[in-house]
Amino acid sequence: MNDWPDRRTGDRSDRYGRGSASPQPEGARAMPHIQRRPSSPQRPQMPPQRPQVPPQSQGYDDRYQDGGYGNPEPGYDSGYNTGQVYGGSGGSGRGGGGRRGGGDGGYVGRPAPDWRRRIKLGALTLVVVLLVVSVSTYFWADSKLKREVDLSKVIERPESGDGTNYLIVGSDSREGMSAEEKKRLRTGSAEGKRTDSMMILHDGSNGPTLISLPRDSNVEIPSFVGSESGKKFPGTGRQVKLNAAYAEDGPELLVRTVEFNTGLHIDHYVEIGFGGFAKIVDAIGGVELDIPKAFKDKKSGADFKAGKQTLNGEQSLAFVRTRYAFAGSDLDRTKNQQKFLAALASQTATPSTIINPFKLYPTMGAGLDTLIVDKDMSLWSLANMFFAMKGVTGGDGTSMNMPISGSVGGNLVWDKAKVKQLVQQLNNDEKVTVSSD
Repeated sequence: MNDWPDRRTGDRSDRYGRGSASPQPEGARAMPHIQRRPSSPQRPQMPPQRPQVPPQSQGYDDRYQDGGYGNPEPGYDSGYNTGQVYGGSGGSGRGGGGRRGGGDGGYVGRPAPDWRRRIKLGALTLVVVLLVVSVSTYFWADSKLKREVDLSKVIERPESGDGTNYLIVGSDSREGMSAEEKKRLRTGSAEGKRTDSMMILHDGSNGPTLISLPRDSNVEIPSFVGSESGKKFPGTGRQVKLNAAYAEDGPELLVRTVEFNTGLHIDHYVEIGFGGFAKIVDAIGGVELDIPKAFKDKKSGADFKAGKQTLNGEQSLAFVRTRYAFAGSDLDRTKNQQKFLAALASQTATPSTIINPFKLYPTMGAGLDTLIVDKDMSLWSLANMFFAMKGVTGGDGTSMNMPISGSVGGNLVWDKAKVKQLVQQLNNDEKVTVSSD
């Protein structure tokens, strides 16, 4: 291969250096003379040209004779793009920072963001997240429900009417409470559990109706099947206070006794103890009540002034348990219980609680941990009960005591005629016109 450019003269055998055998130093030798072709006419200086290697498939290109490194002939276009853009439509510089186009050399920026697509994508992501959270919350809450009451053990039941009837029971259960909590809440340490309050909540198309059943109501214990033994006990006509039915054989006998003495079918059973009640109130930050008249009660620990005030869990429990401070005793207590439970539901079912996970989950956890329901109760039915309770104070519902006609042996006797009319209206899902006065 030729080591020198074309058109060189001289004896190449006289060269020295790497691989040269000549002893003559470089300075004493004449450098080879190079003959150059006449220079081309002066052309405007152009940016350095980079040789473009022809594709292999095209073979030799005579444009690259003389090594392809000499100055191009006049008018010769190598086709090499130096990266500079001189206008035209569709061309763009490197890096995608912008482009010139439109034929007028104007600058065209990056494409505008597709906000419609971004909004749709964001909305879809939000829906998916909410769906996942909702499903997770449902299964979490459902797993906490204590479905311990088996209403299938209740015998000789009346037919179901329109709407849904809940039997809501507040028990004096101390289960899960520490000795310090029992002392602070003034619950005592009695074994077992009894009912401090009982209510029927009817949820129908004519608005909810909340009916308190005084614990001292005089009722007959009918025949029943023992919840634990499975043994059938025949009715003997025994007359007892209503709360005695619960103490004798628990929720199943209480439901049986209420259905027998009213003729009203109970669809669901809900019970909450002292501890859970107080925790729910504390979880939502207290319940605001307007107390018309100041009262005190050493047994319950109640000490309230008249006027609007916010009750914490301890104060709330004292409020719903007090009866000795009132002339009407248990009847006045049931009115306070209705008032408080309606206020609790109204202030809990608010956007500030429902959409705030720091309030929603503690509230649900506090209630569900101590809530006892029947085996057929679903979270949907429980939520309907809760919002029906809220509707009692929203102007859509009615609250009342079971109509009373007198007393016998210290027990309150129900007005049978009014009770019959009341149950008929509830079964037919009609507007309740019966009063407890």
